[in-house]
Formats: sequence, C-alpha cells, structure tokens
Amino acid sequence: MASFEKQDTLKASSNEIELVDFRIYKLEKGKIYEGIYGINVAKVNEIIRLPHLTELPGAPEYIEGIFDLRGIVIPVINLAKWMHVEVPKNKKIKPRVIIAELNDIVIGFIVHEAKRIRRINWKNIEPANFSSSSSTNSKLDKGKITGITRIDGGEEVLLILDLESIIQDLGLYRPEINADRSYTQFGGLALILDDSAIARKITKEFLEKMGFDVTEANDGEAGLEKLEKLYENYGEKLSQFLKVIISDIEMPKMDGFHFAKKVKEDPRFAKFPIIFSSSISDKFSKEKGEKAGGESYLVKFDGNKLHDEISKIVSKYDKELEKF
Repeated sequence: MASFEKQDTLKASSNEIELVDFRIYKLEKGKIYEGIYGINVAKVNEIIRLPHLTELPGAPEYIEGIFDLRGIVIPVINLAKWMHVEVPKNKKIKPRVIIAELNDIVIGFIVHEAKRIRRINWKNIEPANFSSSSSTNSKLDKGKITGITRIDGGEEVLLILDLESIIQDLGLYRPEINADRSYTQFGGLALILDDSAIARKITKEFLEKMGFDVTEANDGEAGLEKLEKLYENYGEKLSQFLKVIISDIEMPKMDGFHFAKKVKEDPRFAKFPIIFSSSISDKFSKEKGEKAGGESYLVKFDGNKLHDEISKIVSKYDKELEKF
C-alpha cells in the first residue's frame, strides 16, 4: 500500500469502523514477532514511502525528523521507538509513513508495513484491559492502546494505538479546555459519552463551570442505558432536566454516530441536543455527525468553541421548551 485515498465508505449509523492495518516487527527473547496495529481511516490523509528527513537536534529519540509535504512541514514519529520495540536487524522491512491528522494536527508515523483496510463492528472492539506484563506486549504500555479486536477468524489480535498520546508527549496538544471569557450559566443536567476517563474529566469540569450537573458514560451502549435510567427517574419531565449530550465518536461497543441514531429514533429522547466532540477532524466525519442527528461537531478541545456551541444550542433548546 504505497498510496492511500480516503473515501467516505461508511454510513453514519453502521456502528462500524474502518482501520488501516499496519505492522511493527519486534525482536523479543530471540524471536521475531509481527505486531498488528490499526488506526482509524478517518484520521489518515495518505500513506507514502519514507521520504528524506531533516533531523531535529535535541528532539526525542522517536522523532526521526521533519519533511515538507506540499508546503506543510510534518514531524515524523518512529512508532517502534515510541513503543520501545527492539526491531530485528535480520528482518527485511519496507517502511511506510502514515500521514495522519489528529486534533487538527498533521503528523507522520513510520510503520514497517501497511497491509490493508479492515472494516470492523464496534461491538467486536473491547477496551484495552489486559495486563501490560503479558509476554507479547511487555514493551508496550497499556495506556498507549485504546482498543483490541480479533481478526482473521479470531486467530490474530489487532491493537488500536492511542496515537493522540504521541502529540501530547510532544507538547503539540494539551487536552485542557478553558474559555477566555466568563462562562454563561445554565442549570440542568448534561450527559457526557467518552471512553477516555481523562476526556470525561476535562469535559465534566468545563460543563460544571457552566452550571450543569453532569452524568457520564464510557460508550454508546452505556449512554443509552444511562438515558433509560434517567427516564425511569424523571419520566416525561426528563426534557426539563437534561439539556445537552456531549459525545465522542470512537468508542468500543457502540460509537457516537450509532448512539445518536438510536437517540433520535426514540421519541422519548429525540429532542435532546447532541454535540459531537472528537479528535477526528476530516470533513466526512462532520457530515456523518449531521446525518446522525447531531446539532454540532467539534474537534477536541477548543474551550471557546465548545462554550459558544453549548450556549447557542442549550439556549435554543430552552426556548423550545418554553413553547410547551
């Protein structure tokens, strides 16, 4: 796979993800292992051969250098070094660079081989809850993996890497949100869906500054269960309490798009406004968010934009409630 052309091939309601399957070879206890990893196609701009790189003096070891791609200077990360993997010297490797865009930041990742694109249902992706002391993953920090799934009839395991943590390590992206203005104050309840505990904590603190009480869920299925429990407690009066839902996109079991579709199909919940907040910044995802019924789609994290969208959407929602 020497080149890559992104296409919008998934429906917003499919609850599926397309992953670029890539490999990292590693030497461990004298044996060569083929590590199988994945990155969401929505985050990939293209895949190219390893270009000539300009070294950056004083940079971390895993930064191989920078290069100019059509007028954009891109840092290139050696994933094997970032993962502290010992690469076998006697293994023939034809490196490729995955050019990805995360949180509106363009960055390159060196991999040993780019295999194919796999379409996988989120129900078949589980959070990374295995022990980091397992033999095949002892070099890989558990915190650097967002999910795992079985492929090829269950014979192999694919790991979805948390590539966003790389740009955090580099200081290019700091997941902290604060509006540079006084916070508009609202009452009522807000629901957050995100599989990242850090992202939930940041968003919760932000919403609390706006006066909301906050409840949380770590994926779409848990989000629907939370709505059911809230309806049991409040009944039809829930619309007077729940003012906004902030949802991530990439979540095991059920993604944000499928969650939104389920919400909008249920007459009890259809009026609740949904704001998508994701690290995915491609145009297709924004279009899918609109098709799924979201009132807004934001790239994590811009405090001013999040504040303005919440204020606009919740104010509109409150005015609609006043009519009844």
